[in-house]
Parts: sequence; structure tokens; C-alpha cells
Amino acid sequence: MSQNFTPPPMPGYGPPLPPPQPPKRSNNTVIIAVASAVVAAAVASAVTAGVTSDDDAKAAPTVTVTETAAEGGTASDGDTTAADEETDSGEEADDDGVFALDETVTYENDVEVDLSGLKRTTSGAYASPENTPYVAFTVKVKNGGSKTLDATMLTVNCSYGEDGKSSESIFDSEAGLNGGPDTKLLAGRSINVPWGCELPKNEKTIQIEISPDFDSEAAIYTGTVK
Repeated sequence: MSQNFTPPPMPGYGPPLPPPQPPKRSNNTVIIAVASAVVAAAVASAVTAGVTSDDDAKAAPTVTVTETAAEGGTASDGDTTAADEETDSGEEADDDGVFALDETVTYENDVEVDLSGLKRTTSGAYASPENTPYVAFTVKVKNGGSKTLDATMLTVNCSYGEDGKSSESIFDSEAGLNGGPDTKLLAGRSINVPWGCELPKNEKTIQIEISPDFDSEAAIYTGTVK
């Protein structure tokens, strides 16, 4: 009996396996990615708005003012009148927030302020301060904007003379000088506030600084009082 043994042939290898493919995104993955992008854009917009907003900035008077035309004539683009060259107060408007006593100042929020009826007088015996020469005038505030104006925040500060000496406000109930208004001013309405500032008889130059509300810069009126 022969001892020769032939082993069976080894099985052959099959065709090569295909290379692995990257995993495909499911619909949920796509939705999550899109939502993340929307949220990121919203956050970026909010941050930009926060950086560029200027809530703390105060409204400043605009450059344009309304001058009181000279009696018997009107101002035009091509004509020059006495009101164009010089106001009745002897002062001209400037670009740095300084205005003549007879000009109307318009703020960026469409609030208008003007002075009228300037005259010299003396406070009464029961006024504060009493028996003091002063200049009386009316502050007119017109709310030409679309929002309610807090007129209780109206401030009026005065000084007189070339050296700018501080001028006390006059409080005299008999003359109607009771300080600022105690009301808010609706859009489209106006209010007249009588005011008085100390002005010695030998002084002619007066400076009146007015802020119609807390958010507005002061407009500086200056001129001479006869």
C-alpha cells in the first residue's frame, strides 16, 4: 500500500473588497447643521446691533435754524436782509451750538425750542431771590417728533456779562415763575414755559442754555438785552 498523500488544493481568494466610503449625512444631521447656522447668524446680528447702537448718545441741535425775518421784508436764497446778516440781538448763529436770542433751534428728534418776550423787570418781595433785577422770557418747546417728550426734564441755565458770571433763576409765583413744567409733551403739541434769570441793571450780555429733555444737548443762546 502506497504511503504517498497529496493534500487537497487551497481555496482561491475572491475579488478585492471595495474601498471604504465616507458616512452619508442623514436628514437629521442636515437639519441640525442648518439650524446651527441660523442661530449663529442671529447671535452675530445681535452682537453687531449692540456694538453699533448709540442709545446713550444725546440728540444735538441741527445746524439749520429758523431766523426771525426783518419787519417789512422776507429772506430768500438770492437776497440778503438784515435778518440774514445780523439778528435783532446782535449775534449770529454758529456751527458749535451757539444761537442768537431770536432763533428757533430744531433738534435731531424734531423737537423745537425758541425764546420770546425778553424784558427787564425786578422780582417781588416774596420772590426767590427777592427784589432782584432780572430778565424775563418765555421758553417755547414744540414736540415735532413721533414720540412723547418728557418735558419735566427741561433745564434752563443762565449766565451774564462778558466773563460769564452765574445767573440765578428767579422763582416768583406772582409773576408766574414757578420753574419747569410738570407734564409730558405729546407728539405734535407745544408748551410755553415762563422763566426768569438774574441780570443786573448794568449788564447787557445774557447767555441762556436750554435742554428740552435729559437726552438732548444744551442749545446755547446769547445776545444783548436792552
